[in-house]
Amino acid sequence: MGNGESQLSSVPAQKLGWFIQEYLKPYEECQTLIDEMVNTICDVLQEPEQFPPVQGVAIGGSYGRKTVLRGNSDGTLVLFFSDLKQFQDQKRSQRDILDKTGDKLKFCLFTKWMKNNFEIQKSLDGFTIQVFTKNQRISFEVLAAFNALSLNDNPSPWIYRELKRSLDKTNASPGEFAVCFTELQQKFFDNRPGKLKDLILLIKHWHQQCQKKIKDLPSLSPYALELLTVYAWEQGCRKDNFDIAEGVRTVLELIKCQEQLCIYWMVNYNFEDETIRNILLHQLQSARPVILDPVDPTNNVSGDKICWQWLKKEAQTWLTSPNLDNELPAPSWNVLPAPLFTTPGHLLDKFIKEFLQPNKFFLEQIDSTVNIIRTFLKENCFRQSTAKIQIVRGGSTAKGTALKTGSDADLIVFHNSLKSYTSQKNERHKIVKEIHEQLKAFSREKEEELEVSFEPPKWKAPRVLSFSLKSKVLNESVSFDVLPAFNALGQLSSGSTPSPEVYAGLIDLYKSSDLPGGEFSTCFTVLQRNFIRSRPTKLKDLIRLVKHWYKECERKLKPKGSLPPKYALELLTIYAWEQGSGVPDFDTAEGFRTVLELVTQYQQLCIFWKVNYNFEDETVRKFLLSQLQKTRPVILDPAEPTGDVGGGDRWCWHLLAKEAKEWLSSPCFKDGTGNPIPPWKVPVKVI
Repeated sequence: MGNGESQLSSVPAQKLGWFIQEYLKPYEECQTLIDEMVNTICDVLQEPEQFPPVQGVAIGGSYGRKTVLRGNSDGTLVLFFSDLKQFQDQKRSQRDILDKTGDKLKFCLFTKWMKNNFEIQKSLDGFTIQVFTKNQRISFEVLAAFNALSLNDNPSPWIYRELKRSLDKTNASPGEFAVCFTELQQKFFDNRPGKLKDLILLIKHWHQQCQKKIKDLPSLSPYALELLTVYAWEQGCRKDNFDIAEGVRTVLELIKCQEQLCIYWMVNYNFEDETIRNILLHQLQSARPVILDPVDPTNNVSGDKICWQWLKKEAQTWLTSPNLDNELPAPSWNVLPAPLFTTPGHLLDKFIKEFLQPNKFFLEQIDSTVNIIRTFLKENCFRQSTAKIQIVRGGSTAKGTALKTGSDADLIVFHNSLKSYTSQKNERHKIVKEIHEQLKAFSREKEEELEVSFEPPKWKAPRVLSFSLKSKVLNESVSFDVLPAFNALGQLSSGSTPSPEVYAGLIDLYKSSDLPGGEFSTCFTVLQRNFIRSRPTKLKDLIRLVKHWYKECERKLKPKGSLPPKYALELLTIYAWEQGSGVPDFDTAEGFRTVLELVTQYQQLCIFWKVNYNFEDETVRKFLLSQLQKTRPVILDPAEPTGDVGGGDRWCWHLLAKEAKEWLSSPCFKDGTGNPIPPWKVPVKVI
């Protein structure tokens, strides 16, 4: 292992995976032997005739989390004794019972096959047991604990309320009873992909090397770095297979942001229970760094700040080393050091600027990649035919509301063969197929410059061609949706509105068919784009903030049901600003709070605009009146009236509303002195 330690800083980025396998992962035969020894120990500990009643044994530490480094590593054996019936019982000295357990365990193991492969040593709190083979040694701390989970895999809010009461009653340190939740820690890591655990090994090994440089430096818990690495992967990647170097850079960048670092999970506890909510809010407003144990909300595992400051320097050293900084720009995942929820209201503008606004270089990269596809569509795709096309760009980059991550572009292809809404419905799949075939041929010609990955179509007769494109000029891939459409607006001059006949034809078709509303919204992309693009810069930043909030909610809520479309939230944000502020410079926290308040009132929302259509034409007027009688929420697309993006009861607004209600207790809605920030006064429906 010695050679491996000296080589880490000189390992090329592309060989980090090899380095982990060669030097850091335990040898398989050693791991198998250690597993057998640990199983034997656990069996012996639970023999009723040998020991005081042990309800169960939980295995924790690096061994329990399966993040053991080759050589020396750590583990925990937690003994759930039946006479420990509540958290505060652990405050009584367990020395006697652990001493007896250690003595009896030693006696029993000497009669087993592994008598030459373990050592038991007494300690102030009990004992440790070391198990070892020729190339591996695990030192297990043996602890006595109250079985907080009993037979339940999922902790109830009650157990965390009891935890808080016990801490207050006994003056125990926050996190002192985290050992009771060891099984949950193991479960948290159980289903993580193997490559993520490889990344954890590399980060832990790097930390060990850092510690050797300064011997008196306070030690940072390996658990804190493991959680930081899991957070980086969850927020930035979530793939089983990924580039190890990108993961390393991401974790090191987060360590550099240690003054902002605030990490927590909602897998075992959340904000619904008042006691837990108060614990969390107190923790999340503590001095940074904050890394909350996902199994115990009282346990901030981040440790000594001096250690983090020193680690920050070491992180910068590795990041700028020739082997890790071997690409320009060196790719990493885009991960925020702290979630939006923990950001105080007066710092929201700073949050948007630092974490949400794309920089000029990023936008130029996107434009460059979009131009590749535009040029292909105009010059290559239909050169075998007499087709004439126009291309309109949609999506967030065209509207001016793009986020720093998730690069996407919509390209609407107005094809002259599509002469009506009906022909768009019936013929677009042929155009999609043609573009698909031509783009495949084009990407083969340019395979050294471009990499194109197609998504399988969702419909038998596809209405859109979805693919991602990566080029040498772009650090990350751009997702494209190419949609053939009928040019319903014709040559609409800038600033003018469509004629009522355009909408009358659309309404007649909608009423006489079973097509969903908004089916032909692509025909009106220019109007959708212009409606948002013309807005003040700060309003577009507020839209970015709301979209980021929506993405956080989506990650959590998507398994539970279909959320309303993002476009509905964009329109709701514009409505909130128009009705509540209307000025280019406003308080971002007030605007954000107003949008969330409106989400909680979704059952009353009825919103529409009269910028492109109105009540003057009889056909449009009757249709609008019928639309406005629909089940709330109603949010009509300002570009075309059949598109109700509020959707009534079609989407799970109640899930989003519940989330918004929880967020209203967030520091986002407190000013610099801790006072609540009020929302704007906005009606829930257009008067």
